[in-house]
Amino acid sequence: MDLTVLGCSGSGPGPESPSSGYLVRAGGRSIVLDLGNGTLGALHRHLDPFGLDALLLSHLHPDHCADVPSLVVYLRYHPFPPYPVGSRKLPVYGPSESCDRLRAQCAASALEREHEDLGDVFEFRGVHDEMRAEIAGCVVRARRTVHPCESYATRLEYGGRSLVYSGDTGACEALVEISRGADVMLCEASWPHVGPNGERPPVGIHLSGREAGEHAAAAGVGRLLITHVPMWYDGADLLAEAKAAFDGPVELVSAGATYQI
Repeated sequence: MDLTVLGCSGSGPGPESPSSGYLVRAGGRSIVLDLGNGTLGALHRHLDPFGLDALLLSHLHPDHCADVPSLVVYLRYHPFPPYPVGSRKLPVYGPSESCDRLRAQCAASALEREHEDLGDVFEFRGVHDEMRAEIAGCVVRARRTVHPCESYATRLEYGGRSLVYSGDTGACEALVEISRGADVMLCEASWPHVGPNGERPPVGIHLSGREAGEHAAAAGVGRLLITHVPMWYDGADLLAEAKAAFDGPVELVSAGATYQI
């Protein structure tokens, strides 16, 4: 598998990166994990969206799905599509409200939201805790994590290799369980473990750099990739926290980078 970072800025796009979005390619097929602000443009550098085999949304906060309406426009209104609109629908995997929430984003007005039908371009399929499915040739598993909305960590397996993507999550055992023995763990780290004035961040929302390292160590992963650092924090500080808690290879990802799993 190859992992390409379309965007990795947490909570919104930053000066050097779009929001969260990751392209996974394996066996000639492709899956995008999340499609936050600015990531559709980045996807074009690597793949025509018409060639995408599946979209998997970890949760429905805008920094992870805001470019989905732009994808709808591209697939629906492109003047020279490679196939007739409606003849091939993109599988979209996501939380239980994905269809309703994305329909509302794409509707012309609040009054029209019930009439917006994305069925011409998408086929919605639900993600649930302990899901196991074959998606674009990969075996994909999911565990529900701890976040203010329905959110999932996912594990992709192909050709004897494995990648875990944390999505957004606070500290939880489910993330350790789904990451057990994974070759690569792509894990969010959204704030320092202790703030500059000794304050501790709220629980049940995000991981600190130290917590990302602790989860990777507890799961025994082969490699840890740190992502989702908001623009107001220094990624080098969160990387240092992760390295102090995990003695394996650790790297801070950057937009446009590609990693072989």
